[in-house]
Amino acid sequence: MTEALTLLALNLALVLAAMTALWLVALRLKDVSFIDAVWPMAMLLLALATWPRTDGDETRKLLLVGLCAAWAVRLGGHLFIRWRGHGEDRRYKALLDSQAEKGRGFAVASLLFVFLPQGVFAWLNSLPVQLGQVDATPSVGWIGWAGVALAAFGIVYEAIADAQLSAFRKDPANKGQVMDRGLWNWSRHPNYFGEACVWWGLYALAAETTPGLWSVAGPIFLTFTLTKWSGIGLTEKGMSDSRPGYADYVRRTSAFIPFPPKSA
Repeated sequence: MTEALTLLALNLALVLAAMTALWLVALRLKDVSFIDAVWPMAMLLLALATWPRTDGDETRKLLLVGLCAAWAVRLGGHLFIRWRGHGEDRRYKALLDSQAEKGRGFAVASLLFVFLPQGVFAWLNSLPVQLGQVDATPSVGWIGWAGVALAAFGIVYEAIADAQLSAFRKDPANKGQVMDRGLWNWSRHPNYFGEACVWWGLYALAAETTPGLWSVAGPIFLTFTLTKWSGIGLTEKGMSDSRPGYADYVRRTSAFIPFPPKSA
């Protein structure tokens, strides 16, 4: 257990150092919005940094890092393209503006309320791909392979949801309309559901080992973030006022877990 705690402490230091370097980039850009694109890559960094420093089962390590890489590269690329196309994110602008009103400048506020917290969150959320690599026994069993299937499903599901939403937004005829087609007909946030599947699947793979079993805090915190904190709550704030029909969409469509829509 001492080995695992040392590993986690060094990984936390690593990701905070990386976030500090990115903060210096933000100071030049005067924009922190790119943090969304690099956040999944920070989790991949932790998975990769763990690999050569642990003696876990090689098949499990390969699956954990490989699935994490597939998720991070796809999502990070998608969010980077979105940032380049849309510019500064209104959520971060509102956060920094509120801190400015309290006398905190851009440099201090962006470091304390964006980059350092995102580093801690990436470290916490990625616990399965860190602790799951520590122990060499047991080898991957049926629970682990079920986790692999769930994670792979989540990667594909989230990618489809993001692609459907991007195509919808590119069509000028849909401006101001509610996206309620495809996967979005069964869930208001199918991309978040897919992401949760990825990390619960990775946890199942890690949890066959004793250190990995303790990494459950990661997917629990991620699911809480997506459903109760910065995910659904911030995304849907004010949507009913800005988009006609959104209130009806909320009434008939599950927020997170996909279900057939309710009848009018």
